[in-house]
Amino acid sequence: MRQLHVAATDANTRASRRALRPPPGRRAFPLIHSTAVFFFAANGLCFAMASTLPLFHLYGDPPDDQAFDFIHVETIASRSSVHDWTIRAHRHRNLFQILLIERGGGEMTFDVARLPFAAPAAILVPATIAHGFRFEPNVTDGWVLSFTEDAAGALTDRVGEALARLRALAAQPVIPIGDEAERARLSALCTELFEEHSLAREGFRLAMRGLLVLIAVGVARLAASRARTGSVTLRPADASVAHLRALVDENFRAERQLDFYAEKLGMTVDRLNDHVKRATGVTAGHLIRQRVLTEAKRQLVFTAQPIHDIAQELAFADPSHFARFFRKQTGTTPHEFRAQRGG
Repeated sequence: MRQLHVAATDANTRASRRALRPPPGRRAFPLIHSTAVFFFAANGLCFAMASTLPLFHLYGDPPDDQAFDFIHVETIASRSSVHDWTIRAHRHRNLFQILLIERGGGEMTFDVARLPFAAPAAILVPATIAHGFRFEPNVTDGWVLSFTEDAAGALTDRVGEALARLRALAAQPVIPIGDEAERARLSALCTELFEEHSLAREGFRLAMRGLLVLIAVGVARLAASRARTGSVTLRPADASVAHLRALVDENFRAERQLDFYAEKLGMTVDRLNDHVKRATGVTAGHLIRQRVLTEAKRQLVFTAQPIHDIAQELAFADPSHFARFFRKQTGTTPHEFRAQRGG
């Protein structure tokens, strides 16, 4: 059996990293706005913006590209309380996260959007998505589950379909929980997941995988119910489209031509476009352009990189080519887009 790495922490087991400090004599009130941390003071506003969007394994920890069969569960308060209840915008390369908000609320950044949330609710955060949280201090609590998708997929092949569907449903990440019985059930499952590791009884690794699956499917049902006005059926994900999205994520900076992706998938370009159009309603080319656009928006909002550097990083021939692409997709220029969001 593959080794399952699990971590369960509380406020006393995680050392606080040094927060950004305001100038001497100013009282700090940190407010998350993209990756910028703002300090409001009587005589002005100052801020610091990261030059790149932080990439973590767990928040504050260096990336771990070797993470495999990994499940981590902790309370919201255990990590956020030592960071002044503010988790600055960042992303994870290979972790999916599910948050269960049982008390309080706050605001999250999700890519370039800012979204309020309030208990009871679940929040879905797929791998690679830029996200951050500002929780109500000393009020908000619940659970944070972080896992590599193989940890749940090891139990059964059908889990892969549910997780793929979960990723699609995460386009709207905040999922209100209107049914108290369902909230209580998810809370009990999270508590049991935490206890399975703590007690380490015989078979606890298998039990933890099973509990993770129950939580993931339960949240997916809630999201599907919201999206479909009562329907809770989890439609199997299209394997070819899922494979295309994975290929695009890996190669979009260097490869924009459909021929490359069609060859990798063993299809002609026409067949690939037809297949993707039937499954998603848009062409394969549209998916590629949207992935490039999403990355451009992230860099514009979450970093202080010059626009010409962003254009070069995204493999545009020159900044003017990047600006034309961006305007065609959004109706605004990169400069205007950044300015509108406080950059």
